[in-house]
Amino acid sequence: MFSRYKKSAAVAPPGAARPAAAAPVPQVPIAATPETPKPGVQRRVMPGAPVTAQAAAADKDRKRKERMGELKVELHKRLLENLNLAALEHASEAELKAEIAAISGEAMTEMSVVLNAVERQSLHQELYDEVMGLGPLEPLLKDETVSDILVNGPNQIFVERFGKLQLSDVTFKDEKHLLRIIDKIVSAVGRRVDESNPYVYARLADGSRFNAMVPPVAVDGSLVSIRKFKKDKLAIDDLVRFGAFTEEMAAYLQAAVATRLNVIVSGGTGSGKTTTLNALSSFIDNSERILTIEDTAELQLQQTHVGRMESRPPNVEGKGAVTQRDCLRNALRMRPDRIIVGETRGEEVIDMLQAMNTGHDGSMTTIHANNARDGISRLENMVAMAGIEMPLKAVRSQIASAVNLIVQASRLQDGSRRMVSITEITGMEGDVISMQEIFRYERLGLAPDGKIIGRFTATGVRSHYSDRFRQWGYDLPASIYEPVQD
Repeated sequence: MFSRYKKSAAVAPPGAARPAAAAPVPQVPIAATPETPKPGVQRRVMPGAPVTAQAAAADKDRKRKERMGELKVELHKRLLENLNLAALEHASEAELKAEIAAISGEAMTEMSVVLNAVERQSLHQELYDEVMGLGPLEPLLKDETVSDILVNGPNQIFVERFGKLQLSDVTFKDEKHLLRIIDKIVSAVGRRVDESNPYVYARLADGSRFNAMVPPVAVDGSLVSIRKFKKDKLAIDDLVRFGAFTEEMAAYLQAAVATRLNVIVSGGTGSGKTTTLNALSSFIDNSERILTIEDTAELQLQQTHVGRMESRPPNVEGKGAVTQRDCLRNALRMRPDRIIVGETRGEEVIDMLQAMNTGHDGSMTTIHANNARDGISRLENMVAMAGIEMPLKAVRSQIASAVNLIVQASRLQDGSRRMVSITEITGMEGDVISMQEIFRYERLGLAPDGKIIGRFTATGVRSHYSDRFRQWGYDLPASIYEPVQD
């Protein structure tokens, strides 16, 4: 065990006044002999009695939590005073936990605090999380069922489990405690957040996406969102088994990716775009050179030849920013076979479309849109926002020749994620981009438990790229394009 440093101010000086113990609350005995009711008057039990007992239990639990919170704050101060911080880097988790237990045990003895074994173990774990982890957020980060953590001020933390948001019982002591955890996260990646720079995004050590906004921009307390990084990548077979799409759709997508169609995965926040993109990338041949560009590295490609790039925001002086467009321009000089952009949201769309049009077939990206047609409009808007002055018809022609396929992902109201549409772009008809839907998800109703009843079906339209598939050795049967019969 590594050594710790003790400071002499830990014990109260002799003769110091101790706070008086709280006087016990007098218990009012319940009368053993009930009052005899008057003739003809029926005695009734007051309906408020059970609620009063419930409220008393809740109040007792609240006071216990407050006492434990105050104790944890005091013990945390003692730990900061007494731990040998220089030795933390070389200590194992077991050694550090033993050291925390020793210091907190001595402090509780001095304060005459008695806890049972379960409370003591829980307190030591929370203290360890405060020193080495992210405090109250640490248990949620370790919970495999939690996909998103959303903090609305110190007293309200929501989590998403299985596509549904729910309020957790985790809280921070106060806004100062929450700000300290935020600062701990951002300082670890060389960034800062304060009144002059009230928002920040970063990547946690495990790859999770972190975003925070602090007062005065955040009115009722700091806002934090964490999108947890999934260590186990979902394969195509997993998504088929979970009902995200069908085997026929998977066979079609395999042919599309293997024959180097340019694919855009479209969807809303939390719809599974990155998961879908990860799954589609599994169809890329292992011999190809792939370059990935992301704001926050989340893609988990399994191929041998993968080069990963991540953009960087400016430093505290406002310098040193590296945008996705910078990364994309450099990627074009690195002899890629395919370029995968985690999310296209700005001026990098110009370079992405040019890459798709100039020999980098099979490239992929994601965008935020509600359906395939909206996705095309979003691309047009991003080109306009980039400051490129081009006629609308020229922009649409560029998009139509660059993008071959739009895969629409969606999170439905019951929390399930589905691939609700696969749409091909077939060219231009006058000034309009022509499209045809190949597969779709049809909603049929709602079950009593709130689950959506639906089915996947082909539209009956044969793929525009059927000849290309066959030339590359993917001769899909005509039956996969047949719609489901009622």
